Amino acid sequence: MSAVERKLDDIKSTIVSEVPNDISVSDVKYEGPELVVYTKDPKRFASDGDLVRQLASKLRKRITVRPDPEVLSRPSDAREQIMSVIPEEAGVTDLDFHPDTGEVVIEAEKPGMVIGRHGSTLREITQEVGWTPEVVRTPPIESSTVSNVRNFLKQEREERRDILERIGRQIHREEMSDDEWVRITTLGCCREVGRAAFILNTPETRVLIDCGDKPGAEGEVPYLQVPEALGAGASNLDAVVLTHAHLDHSALIPLLFKYGYDGPIYCTEPTRDLMGLLTLDYLDVASKEGRTPPYDSSQVREAIKHCIPLEYGDVTDIAPDLKLTFHNAGHILGSAVTHFHVGDGLYNVAFSGDIHYDDTRLFNGAVNDFPRVETLVLESTYGGRNDYQTDQEDSEETLKEIIRETTTEGGKVLIPAFAVGRSQEIMLVLEEAMREGEIPTVPVHLDGMIWEATAIHTTYPEYLRDDLRDRIFHDDENPFLADQFNHIDGGEEERQEVADGGPCIVLSTSGMVEGGPIMSWLNHIGSEEKSTMTFVGYQAQGTLGSRIQSGWDEIPMNDRGNGRGTLKLNMNVETVDGFSGHADRQGLMNFVRTMNPRPEKVLCVHGDESSVQDLSSALYHEFNMRTFAPKNLETFRFK
Repeated sequence: MSAVERKLDDIKSTIVSEVPNDISVSDVKYEGPELVVYTKDPKRFASDGDLVRQLASKLRKRITVRPDPEVLSRPSDAREQIMSVIPEEAGVTDLDFHPDTGEVVIEAEKPGMVIGRHGSTLREITQEVGWTPEVVRTPPIESSTVSNVRNFLKQEREERRDILERIGRQIHREEMSDDEWVRITTLGCCREVGRAAFILNTPETRVLIDCGDKPGAEGEVPYLQVPEALGAGASNLDAVVLTHAHLDHSALIPLLFKYGYDGPIYCTEPTRDLMGLLTLDYLDVASKEGRTPPYDSSQVREAIKHCIPLEYGDVTDIAPDLKLTFHNAGHILGSAVTHFHVGDGLYNVAFSGDIHYDDTRLFNGAVNDFPRVETLVLESTYGGRNDYQTDQEDSEETLKEIIRETTTEGGKVLIPAFAVGRSQEIMLVLEEAMREGEIPTVPVHLDGMIWEATAIHTTYPEYLRDDLRDRIFHDDENPFLADQFNHIDGGEEERQEVADGGPCIVLSTSGMVEGGPIMSWLNHIGSEEKSTMTFVGYQAQGTLGSRIQSGWDEIPMNDRGNGRGTLKLNMNVETVDGFSGHADRQGLMNFVRTMNPRPEKVLCVHGDESSVQDLSSALYHEFNMRTFAPKNLETFRFK
């Protein structure tokens, strides 16, 4: 009998001794980080709301209780009983029964009403029918990404269970080494922005945090070939942890499966869906530009299949000597500060990913409340001594003034926008300003991936700012469903209609004017003197957006799919700062200042050379802590 089997036997004995005599325990399994308990008495388990909580506390494990398949009622009978328990206003749209695990997936417009106060309705469902309910939200805006991911995982359910059981055995294996140390190796994004990747190493475990590309620098990928990473073989990686879905952090995650990786990817649920959306688009763009992509869509599917979604605040075993906790990073939907607890109190490391410290319209500000952090790996995108952003309120006023002036003159406002994050932030500003009468109510046309990304945001309102979430949850006032928002899905014909029409606002990808539908909009309305192009996001050096910002009014169009040589840009060009998803210099300083206790060491990463060195120096002088501005391929040993 293996060590894992012996451990499961011991756990089963403990559970049997803890539960009342009339509750049977037929099997106990690991599925990823969770302990799954099968019972022939699911109704009795459900009748005691504290029993699972007490077991989880005793065993220090996340526990799921499932019915033994032998005792399940027929789905047709269970369906009727379940629907009689759930309030009609919950808006149940689908029930999907899985006899192999005894689970029923309930899709509803208002999941909170299916769950009930402190899970009371879920327990009532199990008490009535024995099946274990799992609840998902019906997207208020239909999302092909969410639908495709859910359908794919449903099709792969059996294989996914095998994957999770194998991962569970890996997590709960016996420790083999008596040594105690922690190492971090930098594989990318040091003294540069992009290709984020780090290895966290102990004598027992090797974890990769992020694996992104470098925007505008084809071929510059993380140093995955070194012995600390995949040089010793992809199978030597125990886990991958993804902080968020932006491509400079996620683009090359599917590549790992091409190299033979077959382990878990820990991320939040919205990060999983957005990673699928953005990496498939990454392949599509590469194909359209005649580049050979580094992987194909089958590897994207493998990555999704291996994702283990975690919620903020859940402490999760991911290796025998490693616990992981995600905290809100305030950057984009599902973005996470990742906290690692190494050993039995040995050491604690946090990776910020990308953070926004203050609240925005979309998100609560980044969380920095950890019991302990000895070393913090901190992004420094705007860490330079002069990187202070405009106050968001002032930025919003500037944007509204531009819209008032342009639309009053009969013009159109064209806003190049990133599909994830900034577009939704701008949508909230526009919806409120029109509702309050601060700007004229005109159509707002959304082009490119913006509508799909917005649909994913509405699927996961629990990850949004408190008051925005409450509007969507309780007040039935989803601002993303406002009448003025129009999804451009009719291609060139619809764009021409908009161009021929009256004043309006157009949000379109790509955000840096490097291809995509924004080029078509320039072609349609770029020559209109009454119209205004308004930049609200970062324009990287060398991009067409950056050149337009700096005064270019002759736009090369010949390589951009419309057969024209150049376009004379007559529209006004404005830039509105303050909508960034990154903390500025003050926000980064405040993030560290308000940590209690503060870390002993800070590694400043994900910024150009001057930014990381400026921030590193400032943190050292202000807080008297050891700080570093590492280069790529450096290894730091702690303990």
